[in-house]
Amino acid sequence: MKAIPMRKSVLTSLLPLGAAALLAACSMAPTYERPVAPIAGEWPGLRLSRSLAGMPPVASTALQTVAAADLEWQSFFSDSRLRLLIESALRNNRDLRIAVLNIEQARAQFQIRRADQFPTVGAAATGSRQPSASGNGNIASVYTAGLALTSYEIDFFGRVASLKEAALAQYLASEEGRKTTQISLIATVANTWLSLLADEELLSITQQTLATREESFKLSQLRFDNGVTSELDLRQAESLLEAARISRAQLQRQRALDENLLTLLVGQPLEGELATALPAGQALADAPVMVDVPAGLPSDLLTKRPDIRQAEQQLLAANASIGAARAAFFPRISLTASAGSASNHLSGLFQNGSWGWSLAPQLFLPLFDAGRNQAGLESANAGRDIAVAQYEKAIQTAFREVADALAGRATLGEQLRAQQAQATAEGVRFKLSDLRYQNGIASQLDLLDAQRSLFSARQAVVQARLLQLQNQVTLYKTLGGGWKETAATP
Repeated sequence: MKAIPMRKSVLTSLLPLGAAALLAACSMAPTYERPVAPIAGEWPGLRLSRSLAGMPPVASTALQTVAAADLEWQSFFSDSRLRLLIESALRNNRDLRIAVLNIEQARAQFQIRRADQFPTVGAAATGSRQPSASGNGNIASVYTAGLALTSYEIDFFGRVASLKEAALAQYLASEEGRKTTQISLIATVANTWLSLLADEELLSITQQTLATREESFKLSQLRFDNGVTSELDLRQAESLLEAARISRAQLQRQRALDENLLTLLVGQPLEGELATALPAGQALADAPVMVDVPAGLPSDLLTKRPDIRQAEQQLLAANASIGAARAAFFPRISLTASAGSASNHLSGLFQNGSWGWSLAPQLFLPLFDAGRNQAGLESANAGRDIAVAQYEKAIQTAFREVADALAGRATLGEQLRAQQAQATAEGVRFKLSDLRYQNGIASQLDLLDAQRSLFSARQAVVQARLLQLQNQVTLYKTLGGGWKETAATP
């Protein structure tokens, strides 16, 4: 660094560079246009609902006028035990924790890209010794110390700005991903809790059936020992008894599996206060009724579902990457500058008159790179096309999920009503068969068949009710509900 006094000409020479910096970041990214949603304008489930409008509902539920995405989960789930489990899951679930940390990582990456738009200034000290150019054998020494600006890119063509916009879109996509994870977590906790309720009720039905079949087997054994019935009737009664024991073992295992899943979702052992949230001896029919949410229009999904918004942010990031790839074809101007003290002797480095500065702009125009820039642009264009396909697939997947849930809402009510009517009929049939058997009119085979049919019908009622309740949760989830929280939630 040559010691040169600071003059007004220095400032004059820096003005064009400052103006260039102000004119920088002219984006070369293509204008973003949201792809047309590849879905129908009406839900198929609504047409199915109209075709089944004449069927009586199984239970009347209030129709919520607030859209699912605008309804806090605390308002949708009214059971205090379920809310306790959801709150614990939101605090401790590891998948949600990973999603939050992904946000922090994406934010840091965005801050790095944003910092690239500003010069980096630091303190620098250098020293060099080399033979004098005069060839007299003397050693020339140069020592410098001061502030330095290294390779600051003046972003004429928006390369750095495009990279910053891509990082910003990825950061926003990670935030939408966290919301998607929270929605899925809340729905899974609720559905698992409802499955535990169903397990409890099915176990209760199985225990009742097992007790009845044990009494029937004892009676058959007594009748066989006295020569009243054949061994065939005895073995049929024994088969039904063992079938009930098989069902009990299966249900006990299923309940344990559901409880293990709930423990994983909640993120901590179900002990203490959380143990009180587990259903015990409660019938699924006693579960609090959840309100029905309006389906809205298919186009509402574009703004209501975080996973679709996440896919669109990733599309925006891919679009911005094209701008950076295009800018790579144009000249890149970088600036290196320093200002401080310079001296030929280390002892005189900070003496009066040693002030100096240096300015070294550099322009680089790619002439031959073996197709590297062209391949980068093609890769960016392909990435944008992939992001478009992923965005459209996210919309189609969301449309299918909502349509499935609406189809369930249109038909599960009628299915449950029919299942209950069938169980009632099977109960009457069992009583009549038992009465006829006691009076010697019907065979034991008729009685055992009625008993088996009643058990299956009662199980089907519980399973149909579980499907209906879980379908309500699924509809709330697929419409984008679950990511909004009240201010009181941690």
